[in-house]
Amino acid sequence: MDRQTGRHRQPRSACTAMALASMLALAPVMSVSAGAAEPRVPLPAPFSMAYYESWSELPGVSGPDTLLAATPAHVDVLAVGFAKPDLVYRGDLNLDGTGIQVPVSGQVLAEAIAALKTRAPSIRVLISVGGSGYMTGWSLYDPAALARLVRDLGADGIDLDYEPADPGCQSAEARRGPTVVCLTDTTWTRLIARTRAALPRPMMLAVPAWSTGAYGTGDFLNDRPPSPHTGSMLWLGRDREAAAAVDMVSIMAYAGGPAFQPERAFDAYRAIWDGPLALGLIVPPDPTGQTVPDMAGIRDLAARLAARDLAGIMIYGMLGTPPGGGDPSSPSGMMMLQAVCEGFGGETC
Repeated sequence: MDRQTGRHRQPRSACTAMALASMLALAPVMSVSAGAAEPRVPLPAPFSMAYYESWSELPGVSGPDTLLAATPAHVDVLAVGFAKPDLVYRGDLNLDGTGIQVPVSGQVLAEAIAALKTRAPSIRVLISVGGSGYMTGWSLYDPAALARLVRDLGADGIDLDYEPADPGCQSAEARRGPTVVCLTDTTWTRLIARTRAALPRPMMLAVPAWSTGAYGTGDFLNDRPPSPHTGSMLWLGRDREAAAAVDMVSIMAYAGGPAFQPERAFDAYRAIWDGPLALGLIVPPDPTGQTVPDMAGIRDLAARLAARDLAGIMIYGMLGTPPGGGDPSSPSGMMMLQAVCEGFGGETC
């Protein structure tokens, strides 16, 4: 699903993933050591994350008057969506060519981030690169330009949102082996290595993960629904160096259809990833018919996750509003964030 428009994109063959993997394979093998030896960027336990849809910002306002600057102070991680992987950024906060669709200048965006951090000093603001709206362009990924943009905006890191249309996975059964292997496994390794080389710790690196990406092996061998992305994130449990360079993982636990069970997906990811892990929720309605919890359900979910180690909830997107404007049975993004805070036992929700 195109998370920027809510529309489904036409499926593509594995050729895109194969082409990108081949192009990256021609590049020298890079170590992921830049910043990987440092401890992970700390987050509260539990923690909340929200995506800020830059195209929904108010036009023509000053930084402190933006919707971004008004992000609730109880949000721990804010991802600004979305920059292009093949962005062009020459400096001076000129956003032309970056892909970020905010209707204000780069200077105003930087001022908005600064205003938010003044009001909520502990929040971490990430620039999200890629997403379903920018599925191509990864062969020309420019992490150096992205790192310059992150620093100029006063952000705290990158949300590496690589979403291949088809990761080219082979199931354990097809391979006659114990687990799924995908063409994009090495792509992830190289993207993380290049990102960390340009933006080492203490800058933060977050990775969004496909709903079924940890299925296809072990206790989750036959979990539903079947998907081309089943097992596409199992590299997190195999590639220890790449995984050590990541600070948090957020599960895009939506658009999975009626059979998908988000907390089961959380269990599958927890089996391969011991770091901060957020379960993602989308503003209703879900386009595939998957149930989106109401306010009471979100509070209950947050309370259950609060009892687990290094767990959190991600909301996509913060500025989203369902048809009808949002109510307790079909909440807006802001209402969902409030319910998460209340479920976590927050005192300033």
